[in-house]
Amino acid sequence: MLLVTPEKIAFAMSLIPEPHSFAELDALVSDGLPKQALKKIVDSVAINNEERKQLLYRIVPEATYKRRRDKLSTEESERTERLARIYATSQYVWDSDDQARAFLHAPHPLLQYRTPLEVSMTEIGARRVEELLWQLYYGIAA
Repeated sequence: MLLVTPEKIAFAMSLIPEPHSFAELDALVSDGLPKQALKKIVDSVAINNEERKQLLYRIVPEATYKRRRDKLSTEESERTERLARIYATSQYVWDSDDQARAFLHAPHPLLQYRTPLEVSMTEIGARRVEELLWQLYYGIAA
């Protein structure tokens, strides 16, 4: 199966320096991603300011986010990377930021009419969304 590269995932979060392998990306996530990485991916995915706040505080609770100085915890970084991976995969499949965002916000019958964004809040859900995206990309009937 074709994978979205770690560079594309990192680009969605504006990570510098950019990792060139999944091992490097994993190390960055384990050490804690910069707080700005979460803000960048949420800004890319959300449709409006209210959704931005809801999504941001779903990944990191509001009080915790406000206390964070520079780095997210490992768990928060994992959730941030997951969102970036789903967004980068959507961008790859749809070849458009707007269409990727529209896909993430549209209820889908193969996800029990939940949005891919909602389903991808868990790792298993994110895998389901990735599988759906690759089925769409390769034209495989579900």
